[in-house]
Amino acid sequence: MEPDVGQILERRADLTPNRVGWVDWDEGERFRYKELDERANRAVNYLREEHDIQKGDRVSVLALNGLQYSDLYFGLGKIGAILAPLNWRLAKPELEYILEDCEPKVVLYDEESSDFTKQLMDSYTRASWIHLKEYKEALESSSPSRPEPTEPVNKEDPHAILYTSGTTGRPKGAILPHRMILWNSVNTITSWGLNRNDVAPIITPQFHTGGLNTVLTAMYHLGGKSIVTKEFDPEDTLRLIERESATVVFMVPVMFRMMSETDLFPRTDLSSVRFLITGGAPASEVIKRTYRDRGLVFKEGYGLTEVGNNCFSQTEAESLQKEGSVGRPVMHGNARVVNEQGEEVAPNQIGELLLSGPHVFSGYWENPEATEEAFTEDWFHTGDLARKDEEGYFYIEGRKKDMIISGGENIYLAEVERAIKEHPKVADAALIGVPDEKWGEVGHAIVVTAEDVEVTEKELTKHCKNQLAGYKVPKAFEFAKSLPRNSYGKLQRDQVEDQFGKNFS
Repeated sequence: MEPDVGQILERRADLTPNRVGWVDWDEGERFRYKELDERANRAVNYLREEHDIQKGDRVSVLALNGLQYSDLYFGLGKIGAILAPLNWRLAKPELEYILEDCEPKVVLYDEESSDFTKQLMDSYTRASWIHLKEYKEALESSSPSRPEPTEPVNKEDPHAILYTSGTTGRPKGAILPHRMILWNSVNTITSWGLNRNDVAPIITPQFHTGGLNTVLTAMYHLGGKSIVTKEFDPEDTLRLIERESATVVFMVPVMFRMMSETDLFPRTDLSSVRFLITGGAPASEVIKRTYRDRGLVFKEGYGLTEVGNNCFSQTEAESLQKEGSVGRPVMHGNARVVNEQGEEVAPNQIGELLLSGPHVFSGYWENPEATEEAFTEDWFHTGDLARKDEEGYFYIEGRKKDMIISGGENIYLAEVERAIKEHPKVADAALIGVPDEKWGEVGHAIVVTAEDVEVTEKELTKHCKNQLAGYKVPKAFEFAKSLPRNSYGKLQRDQVEDQFGKNFS
């Protein structure tokens, strides 16, 4: 029998029916695995009977984090239907484009997620729009029996369509087959050393791969416990970690920073935490040092929607010895760094990161051209720049297009930004290229200082000269209160250019 994602929850409910698998932190409710599986069954039976959802049909969710994501992610997989969650932070035209692209048959929604849901309902009329209140009521009268698929579900069938951020154009729907999700879970469990006693908060949005795949699927696989919140609140997250004795905490860097800046942070008992791990964007030295000073293990990870959340692994010792590294490839995955000709580069040379393995997606929804461009044979082009040292540890150096050329020399923005952020008085930094008569283009740094401290341009220049080649040192520094970042903490470079580069154009 081919494995499918629905079987993860089914088998877990059979093996440990009475273990608590999901805690709704906001409502204070706890759900055992037997109850979670029955809910998933009820959801599928309701959607199939009342809305004719069949294998291959898409179901979307426009809502804050909640149990409906578990119901659908693990329920739809039982019959081969596809979950296509919607990012409620997007603008109306962006959501309209995604709806027209993936054509969901049903959309579940709540009032909290969007101010313009009614307008979306009016513009996209090919779906049944179901309010979460109506959905919850329908589950009560739906059958808890496990649904039998009308068609076989195999490992290469699409299970989810997750839309990328669209930083290089229109969002693309990444197709995540059952095979990918299963292997990503295996990679997470083996590389992180997870076990059935682990307790993991899920705070990142569940319309992202982070909220669905980074921890939740692995917890269900093992029989661990997930503590789920609707939205992120830094003080509330600290209370959650202490009261629920969380052992593994995944968040993006900006969340860790906000949490550490609360008055509650020094008073919170974090002794239950085995390790903290961040991804989505590089973590500054200030953030890492803040948590390590509390005696905590703080690691950096790497993943993408298209290749899963956990592509590299490192031990506690390696996270300290190989500062800035994301580690080495996970057991069931491969990585290489290549030049423009596709040739593997020498150690410590920067090139594009390519990944292959069973954790890689199957392509972009209804976009064969983009799919073809993304692959060279079985290798996926991440678009990220990286280097590998002599011992096989990988370092992410930014996006392939995030580079300026000064006097014929390539300057990678992420490399310079990381060097600036190593200064103890710096909380955040971005580099932009500005016109220069002599060099063609030079670096201009925008810096956010750590709270309640000041730093001079002279100090930063001296610091950078100790870290970087002369041509990489920014020619000027500008100070700002904050930098534009998305919900995952990724720097929005187009907004940085619009906000700070206009004075130089």
